[in-house]
Amino acid sequence: MRNKTPVFQVMVLFIFCALFKSDYNVRATEFKSAGSAVILAYHRFGEGQFPSTSIRMEQFKSHIAELKRKRYNILPITEIVQKINDRKKLPDFTVGISIDDAYSSVYEKAWPLLREAKIPFTLFISTDAVDRQATGYMSWNQIRELKSAGVTIGSQTKSHKHLPLISIEDVKQEIDKANVRISREIGSRPDLFAYPYGEYNSSVRQLIKDRGFKAAFTQSSGALNNSSDKFALPRFALNERYGGIDRFRLVANSLPLPVDDVLPSDPLLVENPPAFGFTVDSSVGPIKQLACFSSNEGELRLERLGRRIEARFNSMLPKGRSRVNCTLPGPNKRWRWFGIQFLVSN
Repeated sequence: MRNKTPVFQVMVLFIFCALFKSDYNVRATEFKSAGSAVILAYHRFGEGQFPSTSIRMEQFKSHIAELKRKRYNILPITEIVQKINDRKKLPDFTVGISIDDAYSSVYEKAWPLLREAKIPFTLFISTDAVDRQATGYMSWNQIRELKSAGVTIGSQTKSHKHLPLISIEDVKQEIDKANVRISREIGSRPDLFAYPYGEYNSSVRQLIKDRGFKAAFTQSSGALNNSSDKFALPRFALNERYGGIDRFRLVANSLPLPVDDVLPSDPLLVENPPAFGFTVDSSVGPIKQLACFSSNEGELRLERLGRRIEARFNSMLPKGRSRVNCTLPGPNKRWRWFGIQFLVSN
């Protein structure tokens, strides 16, 4: 989740300013947000030496205060996934909290605040770091304590490798060995999975599905709904740069931008720059104000054919992770959001 350019700040300012000038009118019958949810992703807390993965404590406290407003419905991610699987409606303004990597600051700084606020969350762990008793990570005793208090424990593999860049046999070992360790230490096998660094490809996704997980989470931005891919669910990653309260409210109130026929179908790129495109579902209404922003180039040029959107890059994407976020003004001054994280291997 390391974005080295400030273009997303420009994007957020664009959205936030336009929020109050939008002339987007939506029929009342279109506003069907009860089937959607926002999943937030945190990593470290109050660890300023790691600004790309840490949130300032004053920022996190402001997030909790915002979530305690009557508007929001904070649900365990397991319940959100179950409702999606059962195609049951979610309450409006549903939010779920996830935390990756089991850093000690979760136990020492975040959990006391979340426990006091009675906010449920899911903790995704990589077992090697815990087994090694690595500096800055939680212990199994602490993880068991959280589980006993109602925290859901999910898997983030054995050693947190870049899964699309290793052999599928190695991916199997990463998943299976982590499942064994988690089951042995906390007494149950994890049902939820988070891709390390948010990275996956089609083969890795299929393996996660075949291994019996109920859902898997990326670090692509966006809200989810009943039509979302259960094994590539979006999350809004929060850190110092993207943890201000204005942006937090923006993402916590966001709605899905339902799309299909997404190309390329695999986020691990073979062609660079990719021929990126998608078709927006007709339930969304007018899409004239839809815009897409790249973490490398800022706003992208779009070609439109009816509800089909083709985004054009000016240059090749750099090695590593790159993001594209596409947004559209929605009903009641909320924003529809579809994001994708690409990976370039060389």
